[in-house]
Amino acid sequence: MKNIILVGKPNSGKSLLFNQLTGMRQKVANFPGVTVELKSGKFGEYRLVDFPGAYSLSTLSRDEEIAVEKIHEAMHDDNTSLIVCNLDATRLERSLVFGLQVRDLAKQHDKALIFALNMIDEVERFSHHVDCEQLGKDLGVAVFPLSAKTLIGLHEFKVALNDIVKQPEKFIPTISVAEDNSVFNVSRLIAKRYGIHADIVLKQQNRIDSFLLNNVLGGIAFFGIMFLLFQSIFTWATPLMDGVENVIGVLAQITTSAIGPGIINDFLQDALFGGFGSFLVFVPQIMVLTFIIGLLEDSGYLARAALICHKPLSYFGLSGRSFIPYLSGHACAIPAIMAARTIESPRKRLITMMTIPLMSCSARLPVYALLIAVLIPDTTYVGGFFSLQGTAFFVLYFLGIFTALTVSVLLDKFTNRDSDKAEMPFILELPNYRLPHWKPLMLRVITSAKQFIRRAGPVIFVVSVVIWFLGYFPSPEHELQGSYLAVIGQWIEPIFEPLGLDWRYGVAILVSFLAREVFVGALGTLFGIEGADENIAGLAANIQADGLTLGAGLGLLIFYVIALQCVATVATLKGETGSRKIAWGLFVGYGMLAYSLAFIVSHIF
Repeated sequence: MKNIILVGKPNSGKSLLFNQLTGMRQKVANFPGVTVELKSGKFGEYRLVDFPGAYSLSTLSRDEEIAVEKIHEAMHDDNTSLIVCNLDATRLERSLVFGLQVRDLAKQHDKALIFALNMIDEVERFSHHVDCEQLGKDLGVAVFPLSAKTLIGLHEFKVALNDIVKQPEKFIPTISVAEDNSVFNVSRLIAKRYGIHADIVLKQQNRIDSFLLNNVLGGIAFFGIMFLLFQSIFTWATPLMDGVENVIGVLAQITTSAIGPGIINDFLQDALFGGFGSFLVFVPQIMVLTFIIGLLEDSGYLARAALICHKPLSYFGLSGRSFIPYLSGHACAIPAIMAARTIESPRKRLITMMTIPLMSCSARLPVYALLIAVLIPDTTYVGGFFSLQGTAFFVLYFLGIFTALTVSVLLDKFTNRDSDKAEMPFILELPNYRLPHWKPLMLRVITSAKQFIRRAGPVIFVVSVVIWFLGYFPSPEHELQGSYLAVIGQWIEPIFEPLGLDWRYGVAILVSFLAREVFVGALGTLFGIEGADENIAGLAANIQADGLTLGAGLGLLIFYVIALQCVATVATLKGETGSRKIAWGLFVGYGMLAYSLAFIVSHIF
């Protein structure tokens, strides 16, 4: 299959254009480094490939290096029929520096090239017109004005694209930059002739930045936004969670009533609805977390947050670029660890990767939500907008961040500083403020829920079935105390007894090494087997009735905040650091720290 290559600088609307051309549900983020991996989809009979964003063919970072390597490979590939270079109409000069370099490379290899002048709606909003026909003549490359967000010119671009790929030889660039006239001079001249004046576009951006990047007000706004982020995870997701719980409860009652007493009834009630159903209740929180982070990404605030955090993070041996992997770690540690590749300093990159597991990922959400519902009263303030339980969520997330920064300071003192001698300065482009494109954002939210269920669901279902089987047999009365599981529990109970936890919690903690969220499903199955027939999906109520003490519950929360309780994260750390010693050393070290703090907390409260 022939390929159409899509290239461009970060924050230029390239990924959204890719989505519109292919219909694929791909993440669109408004900060550099998000498209490090190649994405592909079908456009008619062709394969459209979205390359990582780059500012120049002269690379400054690892993500740009990957992008440029792939571009050179595509130029030598006979299957490359056409190169589409995406330009930002609001920042034409910066886009053309890269675009002209790609043009000269395409001419050198006799590859067809066209320019997609994206975000044309934003310059038209200021009553500015771009003569794309004359611009194309001056550049020696056809230019198509469009907006991937508002769909202006997109239909015409698709029609033209279908025609161009059938006769690519007519679209090989006709002009090259002369040796005595650099791409920087040409891009500046072209932008001055056709582009909108930078002051017009930046006027509104600078006005907002004067507040959000202010030394005092910007910091207050940052903490306020982060507080709302974590508050929303619990407070705003509660109605959706209650709805899912009610649906599961109704389905459980209907199904078990129709089947009647027996082993199948017990299996469905305890393993399926009690175990797997308890896990599904917390999926809405994943969706809310993805939605809020998506708003911050697409609006352009995340780059500002990275800038705000650079100076304070530097005190802990980190970079402002560490903020993005840290925030990504609240969704999942695995892509967050991989996102740390964009940090230029090897030492800061290593410290960031080693502390990312302390960020409270979405897999911890079900555990937090369950234990907070058990331990913290459902008290609300400001007309129900803020809740005590939501504040507890914020405290847990803050504790993870605080621990990560504390560990970072220690690692900074004891890691080799020789690699920092030629360290590059912190450089970050601030994208324009934009309203999010709601369709991709909502698709991203739905996709995150599907991926979460697809990733964790099979594991939780298998664990629930195994725990149900071990807890159901061989006792003739099917009592938990006489089961295989009780025997296993007796072996490991001495480990968790000092924390105020019995063997059931020990079993749940043990199996959650496969995935943290398995803890909820395992407890749901265990409490279901014990006969909580009247409240099948309400696991929190069952635990409250069982009498979990405040100290033990808080200690358990602390344990899950700090412990590296995920085998996939250990494997990713090993792959990214190239060291089995570092990966398993962190697993043991964080585990011992988590156990020690849980022990202290359980005896204080």
